[in-house]
Amino acid sequence: MGLSDGADDEKLVITVLGRGVPDGMLARVKAVVAAHGLTVGRRCWLSGEGEPAGYSALELYARGALRSEAEMRAELMGLVDEFETDVAVQRESAFRCDRRLFFFDMDSTLIQGEVIDELAKMAGVGGQVVAITASAMRGEIQFQESFRRRVGLLKGLPVDRVYELLDRIPLMDGAERLFKALKGLGVKTGVLSGGFTFFGGALQGRLGIDHVFANVLEIADGVVTGEVKSQIVDGARKAELLKEIAAREGVALEQVVAVGDGANDLPMLRLAGLGVAFHAKPVVRTGAAVSLSHVGLDGLLYLLGLSDGEVAGLFRAGAN
Repeated sequence: MGLSDGADDEKLVITVLGRGVPDGMLARVKAVVAAHGLTVGRRCWLSGEGEPAGYSALELYARGALRSEAEMRAELMGLVDEFETDVAVQRESAFRCDRRLFFFDMDSTLIQGEVIDELAKMAGVGGQVVAITASAMRGEIQFQESFRRRVGLLKGLPVDRVYELLDRIPLMDGAERLFKALKGLGVKTGVLSGGFTFFGGALQGRLGIDHVFANVLEIADGVVTGEVKSQIVDGARKAELLKEIAAREGVALEQVVAVGDGANDLPMLRLAGLGVAFHAKPVVRTGAAVSLSHVGLDGLLYLLGLSDGEVAGLFRAGAN
């Protein structure tokens, strides 16, 4: 959900975060904000206390009549690329620090790789599948078409090779710290993935995820069939599931956070109260409300206004 251009007296929170805040970046951020009609007042460091994650994170509070959200976002994105430090802009509201439900894409978001690409390498069709995956993530072909074509290329792969991947693809940096903190906050979590249930189920057990929806990799007689018979979890289905689960959990959409990296994640990113493009393709960075490219998943905690000290307090409370 974006900010409204030309609105009177907008109250915004601008979070600058990364592996340090480079000299000169804050002045440049303030200059961009001022050029679009906003004045920066209070600032608050979130990093450096308790059990820090190794990031620097600073909140800037700004207000005024925002002239052009699109132009301001584009200029701030230029600074992100120049300084390799993220800038997130959110409207100050009762919901910003009170998110109750987080949804994640799985491949290249919760884990450091694409399961289907790794399966394809095992099947000797890696180059073909990687090319189809990249085209789909850029939004050049429909996800359902790309998924059927990729799964078809896996026909005959032995099931024991499939399960080898559970130990070969690592979690994304910061995933365990993030889920531990969210559990401490009482936040529900879900995976909405165009990947496969066998990997999503393993993550559910490891991270304590509440809801997992993904595609079934059909296996018969000990090998992958190459067929797709279940409903495919594509972008539209992710958005449907987000709405259904939020309603079931009694959570307003404004309190939902969705995180993903591909074009098929955009429907859920746009539907959620906060949509985060995480280490994402350019089309997704442009289409999402917030983009994080230079921190791990635990960087999301700063978007809730949580300091390192507060996160450490959650961990201490959970240990008691």
